[in-house]
Amino acid sequence: MDKNFYITTPIYYPSAKPHMGHAYSSIVADFFARIKRIQGYKVLFLTGTDEHGQKIQRAAKKKGMKPKAFCDEISKTFFNLSKTLNLSNDDFIRTTELRHKKSVENLWNILEKKNEIYLSKYSGWYSVSDEAFYSDEEIETKDNKKISKLSGSLVEWVEEESFFFKLSKWQEPLLKFYNDNPDFILPESRKNEVISFVKGGLKDLSVSRKSFSWGIKVPSNKDHVIYVWLDALTNYISALNYPNTNDKLYKSYWPATVHLIGKDILRFHAVYWPAFLLAANIDPPKRVYGHGWILSGEEKMSKSKGNILDPIEIVETYGLDPLRYYLIKEVSFGNDGNISKDKLENCINSDLANNYGNLCQRVISFIEKNLELKVPENYSFTEIDKKVLKTYEDSFDKLIDSIDNQNINFYVNFIQDQLFTANKYFNDQEPWKKKDDLIRLNTILYVSIELIRKISIMLYPIIPNSSLKALKIFNMTEDKIDFNSIKLHENLNKNDKLNKISILFKKIEKND
Repeated sequence: MDKNFYITTPIYYPSAKPHMGHAYSSIVADFFARIKRIQGYKVLFLTGTDEHGQKIQRAAKKKGMKPKAFCDEISKTFFNLSKTLNLSNDDFIRTTELRHKKSVENLWNILEKKNEIYLSKYSGWYSVSDEAFYSDEEIETKDNKKISKLSGSLVEWVEEESFFFKLSKWQEPLLKFYNDNPDFILPESRKNEVISFVKGGLKDLSVSRKSFSWGIKVPSNKDHVIYVWLDALTNYISALNYPNTNDKLYKSYWPATVHLIGKDILRFHAVYWPAFLLAANIDPPKRVYGHGWILSGEEKMSKSKGNILDPIEIVETYGLDPLRYYLIKEVSFGNDGNISKDKLENCINSDLANNYGNLCQRVISFIEKNLELKVPENYSFTEIDKKVLKTYEDSFDKLIDSIDNQNINFYVNFIQDQLFTANKYFNDQEPWKKKDDLIRLNTILYVSIELIRKISIMLYPIIPNSSLKALKIFNMTEDKIDFNSIKLHENLNKNDKLNKISILFKKIEKND
């Protein structure tokens, strides 16, 4: 079994400061990175910033700055966000780095040598905001302005000399690739969109521009700048020290396990990127997962619409783990999701403070009073006890499958069910009434702390800081977390000393 796991976020376009959509992609990617690590995988988790293109050049000019200085400033906010969100990324790549430039130039040279690129003239609709070319069929007029039907962004008519990639040549090979690799694009609805687009006919793709200068120059013609998406997508192999295909990183981690992206950039990742790679005789990634948008009301968050929610402000107000939990739990993965302060507060109070935090406090306080904060001994499982414990063993394969197929919803729902079960078990078994039956008392308390251990391990990839606080009960540090151990029912040593913990989550006082 392949025990290497390579996950990437999209590299974010630093034309403005980060918003909740960026935070969402990063947190979900971090979830997968963390859970694969505690499954025993060697993980590489990459994020970063895409810093070239006309949009950056214009934004820098508007601020009276050089593009590189502008990128240095804005990219730092994304780097800092990764720290604020407690991401476990192993690398943060910038497309202005020399390692990346070398990779892009090499890929270009290969494509040019293989006659996959030719020089011609481009005329058509171009969106600076999307850094994307659109056909006449993808354009509509609204308020006397031409916009993209797909994104709603303004487009402008462009006519200039351009290098073209022979994308049309790869229509049938791409369709064959999708057929041979049915899980390459997830979720299923996104795959259908991509296949429909490709079957509709692919036109050769303009892959250079002459109208601006901020970017990586075409090696054979310095008058041209390489199209930002050919440039940006290459980051996924730049970080592996491509073009040195004998490098340990490249040999260990390419092809990537999953590119985690927003649905709005699916075409670039699921059509253009595999076509570039196949043309260069490089294996495409194993999977591209296009998740939904974080909405404000019914609209995607964007600077132009003025509906940005600042993730840093939310973290400062409510804490990091509540935000991580809310985004992973409340947004059905693969679909669009809304975030509101009211829903976030309800989530903190109900799920985190009551169902999880209070369970930990109640059980440990009771053990402190009755068993001197030690793991119970002399217990005997009844059928009721065995049933609640065995659920983890019975569901383990399904949980692994859900993780491997990016089915977060199944995973989170399982945790929700188990939190309910653990609380119900403790209440129904009434250990406070069993003080004259030490065997039964010990059993109830043993089962209760085992359930807390299992749930805390499962929560670790979602709320790492809080779950680690809970796992201190068992003297468990981050490096000792083993996901496979949730199958075990007697993982605690009898009579071992347990630890008290502080309150995990404070309830939000809400005004009526």
